[in-house]
Amino acid sequence: MNWKLIFAATLSVIVLAIFIGLGTWQLQRLKEKTGVIAVIETKIAADPVALPMLPSLETDKFLPVQFTGQIDAAYIRVLASHRDFGAGYRIISPVTLTDGRRILVDRGFIALSQALEHAPATPLSLTGNLHWPEDRNAYTPEDDLAENIWFARDVEKMAMHLGTDPVFVILRTQTDPALHPMPVTTESIPNRHLEYVGTWFLLAITWSVMTGFALWRMKRRNA
Repeated sequence: MNWKLIFAATLSVIVLAIFIGLGTWQLQRLKEKTGVIAVIETKIAADPVALPMLPSLETDKFLPVQFTGQIDAAYIRVLASHRDFGAGYRIISPVTLTDGRRILVDRGFIALSQALEHAPATPLSLTGNLHWPEDRNAYTPEDDLAENIWFARDVEKMAMHLGTDPVFVILRTQTDPALHPMPVTTESIPNRHLEYVGTWFLLAITWSVMTGFALWRMKRRNA
């Protein structure tokens, strides 16, 4: 009995089972993540409701809202890019609501070559989605407050800087001819599970071919 051949075959089957198991697990994760994204997309596209008095990250993220407010002259520029217009900024402005509350709104994208007009002189009816972006990470530079160039939409920090409540709405509606609304989507939600499925199953196929060839050579050599 060729114990080396038996050991090699057993080890190969174990490794193959691990690859297939990981691929199957990622397939299940793909199904779950696709379902989660579908639920979020449904929530984003729902009919807007009145802005809650105390929006909550746990229950109100992506909630479509509609409100009337006066856009203030002050604003924050957050460095960004647009697939159609290149480099530019997201414009974040304070808005004073009819009930006196002050919130933050992401009015959209403006290209570097364009100038922002003065804020509208009268209150506007605005529609958008509540959001708590997670832009900042360990590699994000510090914001340049002197030049009004920010590198992340940090809701708490922006609210303190502009004197508003830490409530952030990304608008669907346009408030300036130079601004291009960048409404909330699910594009930023990572979902690479299909890639992982392909990786693990490709490894399983490659391992099977390599193992089969190695066992064939071992058997032939010992014949």
